[in-house]
Amino acid sequence: MPDGISSLENQQELKFAGEPGFFDKSAIIRYFIIFIFGSTLFIFLHFREVRVQTLELNTISPNYIVAQVDFDFPDEEATLISRQNALRDIGKIYRLAPREVHEKKIELDSFLADNPNLLKQFENISNQEFYQNVDNLEQVLLLLRITDLHTLEKLKTYGFNTADYQVYNINAWTDTNTLPNTILENIEKNHLANNSHKATTTSLITEFFKNTSWNLEEDSASERLLLKRIQSSIPEKIAHINAGSRIIDQGDKVNSRHVAMLYAMKQTLGDQRHLFHPLTLLGTLIMTLLLGGIFLSYFKLNQSSIYSSNRKLFLIVIIFATTLYVLKSTELFLLNSKYNLMEIIRYPLFIPLAAILVANLINTSVAAFISGFLTIIAVIALAFDWEGFLILNVVVSLVVILSTHSLRRRKEIFLVCVKGGLCAVAAIIALHLYNDNLGSWSILTDVLSANFFMILTAILVAGILPLLEVGFKIMTDVALIEYMDPHNDLLQRLTIEAPGTYQHSVVVGYLAEAAALAIGANSLFCRVASLYHDIGKMITSQYFTENQLNEVDIHQLLTPQESAHVIMEHVMEGVALGREAGLPEPIIDIIKQHHGTTLVYFFYRKEIDRMGGDAGKVDAKEFRYTGPKPRSKEAGIIMLADSFEAASRSLETIDEANLTILMERLARDKIDDGQFDQCLLTFEELSVVKNVLIKTFLAVGHTRIKYPLANRLMT
Repeated sequence: MPDGISSLENQQELKFAGEPGFFDKSAIIRYFIIFIFGSTLFIFLHFREVRVQTLELNTISPNYIVAQVDFDFPDEEATLISRQNALRDIGKIYRLAPREVHEKKIELDSFLADNPNLLKQFENISNQEFYQNVDNLEQVLLLLRITDLHTLEKLKTYGFNTADYQVYNINAWTDTNTLPNTILENIEKNHLANNSHKATTTSLITEFFKNTSWNLEEDSASERLLLKRIQSSIPEKIAHINAGSRIIDQGDKVNSRHVAMLYAMKQTLGDQRHLFHPLTLLGTLIMTLLLGGIFLSYFKLNQSSIYSSNRKLFLIVIIFATTLYVLKSTELFLLNSKYNLMEIIRYPLFIPLAAILVANLINTSVAAFISGFLTIIAVIALAFDWEGFLILNVVVSLVVILSTHSLRRRKEIFLVCVKGGLCAVAAIIALHLYNDNLGSWSILTDVLSANFFMILTAILVAGILPLLEVGFKIMTDVALIEYMDPHNDLLQRLTIEAPGTYQHSVVVGYLAEAAALAIGANSLFCRVASLYHDIGKMITSQYFTENQLNEVDIHQLLTPQESAHVIMEHVMEGVALGREAGLPEPIIDIIKQHHGTTLVYFFYRKEIDRMGGDAGKVDAKEFRYTGPKPRSKEAGIIMLADSFEAASRSLETIDEANLTILMERLARDKIDDGQFDQCLLTFEELSVVKNVLIKTFLAVGHTRIKYPLANRLMT
């Protein structure tokens, strides 16, 4: 019989029982899983965030902030001042009111109509040409703009067409509001007098406007266009800040300049890391290979069953990657929050999430390693306060791992997280005392945030755990408790269709549970698997003595081979029923293995008697179960408990002496037949199992004193 392995490894194998398929064995898939792990680790280590305190605009700074590096930033305030200075000497731009220009033109037309002799003076000019000159003058007056010399120079500098502009000091404008002669002369000279005929008529027309009063109005559209073009030409001012310079003082009101400086400092710190420089990439790659090599070496040397199973390895990588993703997302959210949440939520607790999942799905030793490894990775790559983050996540992870070891109901997940939250509070108080910082408000925010994360962890575990159990076909204690429910469809059918078998299974469950508990095997699994180990008997329940209830023995009508075949068939029928009902593969393995390859001895012996006692004429293979033999301690315990409970029914007197003799005979037969060769039970453990089975059976089947007939109603 082989030496035993640790109870943790044994229970781990039970959780992932079942024949390994292509996914579990494929080397290509294994390399792909390792690639996913390495890529996730590389990305997490490489793309680190820079922590710079953020301040909200128009709030009061809680402390002073000093520049960590030399940096330049766009100084909006200086730029605004520079642009205002550039606009300081820009004057107003005026024009004649369009309505008045049009009215004056109508007055001129009326004047000419009332004085036809004026037009007769110009024999070489037709009336049409004359009135054309009037229309031209109207257009010139509408386009006329009046401003000072400095503004005109600015217009020319910035590419404006100044052909219609006239320079005049508005302050010197006469009280009569008549157009100055200089303006009219410039109009006549530059826009109207192109030949001698036109010059003559133009003089007549302009003379009409010399004594006309005008109202000037400000040309806002032209002014805005000029100001906009001047402002856009002023380059953005870049200010330089030296490392060590104070950006903002405590108690100062935060303005846009402060915000711009903090953002620029963060950008500079990020740029100095040179993320895509070959040497930086090489450094991250070496770090990834180093840490990844340690991670994989641990499993290869200490958890070989996990390293050799793609299913288990992939499960761990998924939990690992999910935890890193959640941590990174939380960091980005806190860093980019405008409410400065990074200073409030200083120690996010997400490592306990991975700890609970791994402890429940794999085992506690792997959970402890994963928790420590994730914490180290997070401290290296995340921008949180490393001291508090490290202490809280390690302490809380270890507490939940120890608490998860006994997790059997889903609602207990919340109790585990409550324990973790209480320990987090204790760790926070200790940390503040250690740093002589107990009086600050940060202790309250730390306690609240820690408990928030533990509540969130409980919710996430409750949602994720069933998905992983189903997706990876893992049998946990939580799932086992659910299968122990007597209202389960299979168990209800068993109580109705094969009540004797159900009672037998219940007793076997008690016996196997006690024996497993005594040697450190999975006692809960033994009890639950025992309830289902004989479900195949429902198909032909009347062929089994425990269900016959003094009826005719059907086996009297069958040959020994036929009877043996019916009896052995209940194993395959049980496997089919279990798979149809969705039982976990470890329980189905118990259905296959609880008889191993033993003989159906009663009918084998009966067939030999039919052959005149000549055993050579009987093929023993026809009377053996197809197996396989028990491959776990739990399967070996259930096999022995099943045989012991069934054989004990044949005893006339049930006492410790008779039960001991029966147990020794059954155990010796199983050992000699090689049934325990693969079940990992040591001789020492087998001895303990035998003693516990005997004592438990005596306790279950205890007798009571006999009362006189008259007093029996009192019992």
